[in-house]
Amino acid sequence: MKKLYQVLVVALLASLVLAACGANAPQADNLLDAIKQRGYLLVSTDPNYEPQSFLNTEGKRLSDTKCPSDALTTAEMQGFDVDVAKSIGDALGVETCFATPSWDAITAGNWADKWDLSVGSMTITTARQSILDFSIPYYYTPAVVAVRADSGITELSQLEGQSLCVGASTTYDQWLNHDMEGLGLPETSIYAEAPNVTVVPLETDQECAQAIAAGREDFIGYVTSGTVVDANIAAGFPVVKLGSTVYSEDLAAAFDKSSSLPTDTLRAEVDKLFTAMHNDGRLSELSIKWFGSDLTQSPK
Repeated sequence: MKKLYQVLVVALLASLVLAACGANAPQADNLLDAIKQRGYLLVSTDPNYEPQSFLNTEGKRLSDTKCPSDALTTAEMQGFDVDVAKSIGDALGVETCFATPSWDAITAGNWADKWDLSVGSMTITTARQSILDFSIPYYYTPAVVAVRADSGITELSQLEGQSLCVGASTTYDQWLNHDMEGLGLPETSIYAEAPNVTVVPLETDQECAQAIAAGREDFIGYVTSGTVVDANIAAGFPVVKLGSTVYSEDLAAAFDKSSSLPTDTLRAEVDKLFTAMHNDGRLSELSIKWFGSDLTQSPK
């Protein structure tokens, strides 16, 4: 009995020592170190934005994962943005996990440390730069208008007085509402003036296309990335692209200025990776894989 008591005392002392060691472990003073300590990177992105990012319906959650229970693993997501996010995690030596908040929550900033960064095809705008920091662009996309294939509309001017759908809090929303200050793009990136239309906002611009495919008729078309429209047409959606590009977008990873931990070292690592991926062709390869063309070269 005495021997058993001694064993229990030794075990108790050992547990106290381990607990003390854990309590005295250095706390990260920046977001990059915090990510490396926990072993995973939590990225916000859109689960319904094919081909940039969308759910892998055949994928099952990884069994051996460090991802939080309410986050998605790399086996459950796919797309161009998803592959770019994976590349960031790989470069940092950590697992990549995905959060899927609403787009307006991401663009509003003040994330309350719920995710680390956004890799969601976010356009750099002056308004967003007041609350978010951005990496260098990792690719560039044309913004276009798509209309129902049976609409008979062939020119942008014919949209006057019609209704168009957009994703809420997107640059497409700002362009259609003639909010050029909010849009915050250089004049050289804007190629057409928006028609005067009734704007119908949905949570994402992809939902606009899906609504048309489902037979919704209260809007005649939608504004989104040319890559999304190409994917919609390839999927058999009854829409056509109207005219040419209305403006171009510089797309980058975003970081919350209100993060409780400084993000500057993390941004520097992402910039370093994107520069290397531009130079060695990895971003071009991913673009061709998902879009069928190289959208990683600046149109400027």
